[in-house]
Amino acid sequence: MEVKAATKTERITPRKVGLIAQIIRKKNVEDALGLLMLIRKRPAKSLYKLLKSAVSNAVNNAKLNKDLLVIKRIEVTPGPMLKRFRASTKGRVHPYKKRSSHIKVILEERRN
Repeated sequence: MEVKAATKTERITPRKVGLIAQIIRKKNVEDALGLLMLIRKRPAKSLYKLLKSAVSNAVNNAKLNKDLLVIKRIEVTPGPMLKRFRASTKGRVHPYKKRSSHIKVILEERRN
């Protein structure tokens, strides 16, 4: 049985989140939570909270065993961008984008 949890418009670029998500893909939930506690990058905190939420969904709603949960898939997709600009000399502007990301975690129970 699959259990899902998602967060929308997280104000971290998808590229940065994807690098951390790659580390915990296909891992046991306990191992992934331990790794995320040790990683000192900003996306690790968001992924930690989302993974804890997915585990809570699995234990409380689907009545699955926490020790047998495995991360089946993590999807990181780009969210909406805030278009901003920085003033420059001679009345010019330099545009840039503040990117956000949608993160989706899917857990499943490992079969012995």
